[in-house]
Amino acid sequence: MAKIELDKDVREAVLRKLTLYMRDELDRPVSGLEAGFLLEFLSETLGPAFFNQGVRDAQTLMLQKLDDVVYEIEKPIE
Repeated sequence: MAKIELDKDVREAVLRKLTLYMRDELDRPVSGLEAGFLLEFLSETLGPAFFNQGVRDAQTLMLQKLDDVVYEIEKPIE
């Protein structure tokens, strides 16, 4: 799987949220650099699990849609 690269604006927003979470919820202020390292770690370790779940969810949806299409185009057998 390719490395997850976030858009600059998205990355900055995520880093802000991560920094605020660490400070407010865990009482552990972190610098922007530390938040960046944590984001990279989470991306590398959790990213594949989230990606795989997204693939499975998409597969389930596509199979449901395919079942609907097959039902619509099937000819009745008399």
